[in-house]
Amino acid sequence: MGRVSTYLNFQGQTEEAFTFYAGVFETTFAPPMRFGDIPNGPPLSEDEAKQVMNVQLPILGGHVLMGTDMLASMGHHVRVGNNTTIVLETDSRDQADRFFDQLSVGGGESQAMGDMFWGAYWGVCLDRFGIRWMISYTAADEA
Repeated sequence: MGRVSTYLNFQGQTEEAFTFYAGVFETTFAPPMRFGDIPNGPPLSEDEAKQVMNVQLPILGGHVLMGTDMLASMGHHVRVGNNTTIVLETDSRDQADRFFDQLSVGGGESQAMGDMFWGAYWGVCLDRFGIRWMISYTAADEA
């Protein structure tokens, strides 16, 4: 079954923020995936390799907060407009493609849908209203 989540971007404070949110919502998160965990990933400084690539924290009613540290060496900088993203975890690849194609019309920056090393079919787009959407499908989601 599909799910909608919220993705938060930080500039090096993801772990601190999620520790804070875990206290607020009285819940926990699994150890985060770090940029240094990426197989055949880009060359990173020791500090960047320790930064959070992905962390997930369940909060209320099945809603999940996700987060990442944006890396300046990769040209990423947190700003209003890219600090929050709506995540759509779809029921099929076709549904993911349909959402991506429709949300992208008239929009801006995007990363096309494609198969990712973590097992998801994934992409990101900015719609014509300036809202960022992350779209993801994982075959295991069908089970």
